[in-house]
Amino acid sequence: MSLCDMCGSKEAAFVADIEGSLLNVCSVCGEYGTIKSRVIIEQPESKTEDQAINTTSEPEKEIMQIITSNYSKLIRDKREQLSLKQEDFAMKINEKASLIHKMETGEFEPSMELARKLEKFLNIKLVETHEEIRKPIVHEKSGSFTLGDFIKVKKK
Repeated sequence: MSLCDMCGSKEAAFVADIEGSLLNVCSVCGEYGTIKSRVIIEQPESKTEDQAINTTSEPEKEIMQIITSNYSKLIRDKREQLSLKQEDFAMKINEKASLIHKMETGEFEPSMELARKLEKFLNIKLVETHEEIRKPIVHEKSGSFTLGDFIKVKKK
């Protein structure tokens, strides 16, 4: 039994030319290309349907650094606390006053580099560490990916 390279179904019975690639596809996915031949299966499948591959992978932890959501208020409050006008503040950190204005109104989120520069000058915390846990994608039946996992098929 062969799996469809596009959708992962168990009935890949055809070899089709889909946008220049020869793929093992089911009858439904075969409609998106030109069927070249039938798939002849010579090897029996080693696992039955009831013996689905069950992998227990640990979830991936990704640590990201993000700009705090209230960055505009923090920057404005600290600048005002230091009794600096936007123009004076911009000159001290070698940035444009218009950029300071846009950050303080929330129109522009600073880059990580600029946020670090502002943190250092203003002695505030703008960058937060955020941990995200991602569960790995596990295919119950085959344990492998198909093209359908990565692309969206345009309906005719």
